[in-house]
Amino acid sequence: MNSLQQYHDEVSSELHSILRFWMKFAPDKMNGGFVGKIDNANNIDSTAPKGAVLNGRILWTFSAAYNQFHDEKYLQTATLAFEYIRQYFFDKQYGGVFWTVDANGNMLDSKKQIYAQAFCLYGLSEYSFVTKNEEPLQLSIALFEVIEHRSYDPVNKGYFEAYNRDWSLAADLRLSAKDANEKKTMNTHLHIIEAYANLYKVLPVPALKNKIIELLGLFDKYFINKKTFHLKLFFDENWNEKPGPVSFGHDIEAAWLLLQCAEIINDETWIKIYRNHAISITDAAMEGLDADGGLWYESFPGQQQSEKILIKEKHWWPQAEAMVGLYNAYQLSNDEKYLKASMQCWQFIQQHIIDKNKGEWFWGVNEDYSVMNDEDKAGLWKCPYHNSRACLEIIQRIFINLT
Repeated sequence: MNSLQQYHDEVSSELHSILRFWMKFAPDKMNGGFVGKIDNANNIDSTAPKGAVLNGRILWTFSAAYNQFHDEKYLQTATLAFEYIRQYFFDKQYGGVFWTVDANGNMLDSKKQIYAQAFCLYGLSEYSFVTKNEEPLQLSIALFEVIEHRSYDPVNKGYFEAYNRDWSLAADLRLSAKDANEKKTMNTHLHIIEAYANLYKVLPVPALKNKIIELLGLFDKYFINKKTFHLKLFFDENWNEKPGPVSFGHDIEAAWLLLQCAEIINDETWIKIYRNHAISITDAAMEGLDADGGLWYESFPGQQQSEKILIKEKHWWPQAEAMVGLYNAYQLSNDEKYLKASMQCWQFIQQHIIDKNKGEWFWGVNEDYSVMNDEDKAGLWKCPYHNSRACLEIIQRIFINLT
């Protein structure tokens, strides 16, 4: 790759390809909304549960794509997501959104995972931003209020992880089986601040700004390891850290996203702090870069203090986040090594992650580059959010560099 323009054009082309895939295969023509699962052969499981996270991310993706390109097809798809979330995911009795509904839209898992509340808020606020409609804004505010009223820890600050339908604290707090069963997690806090900053674009009020500032402070105080600049992932309610891996994807995502949140609220103090953190966290995440340009999934400490055990898989979403995080570091530093690494990551994605025959991106590849075929191409976790957002960010950032 020999130019920023080429990088821009290739990523732009891929973004439209991703969006076409979701418009073609994901709408559920039988039951409404979007199907819950698509495998690597593009076979649709019409009986699969439908997740709040998937639907919130579809809503954000197509709203953001419409904001960039003003293509009515993208707005129509966003509207489909909005109407389905409004009708089927909101709990009209207790507030908030359910974790899953069944294929017909009936409540399936009524758990109130704060991560899911945040992603529906993220999507609704973006839809409100592009449509200027009042209803998605009011639903966004309702989710903000339910997160603050139900999940916020007034004693130690931060947010508890998960609740039962009636907002009693859940016994199993985990987002997935691989997570630690702890009351506070980096991942949920990252997506709360992301959602709050997105809402601030539509609703720039002091109460929201103050919450974003508080979250930036929590990341600076608790989540960022000031020795290694990797992120700490799991805590109890008193901010005692619990054992967990190094997640290279979360490192590189946080490197650029936290700075963007500070920029959205235009807080000069936190912008300065997170400009410095962005470089340090990016450098830490680059420990997970392979020679082929791809980013390994995670590492765990070994028996020896300096030993690290790599999880030698390359999932789709850390590659997407690496494109942006590395490019962001290039913008901040003008150091060509970050630009080169961002471009090499994009080349890795083109070579190994994009499904050139059937569209979209594979979940990931193993160490030998074999595709992880047991994982979804679309599902509760596999959504058009990370890859579409990475493409949008690269398009917008290169445009700034070229003008």
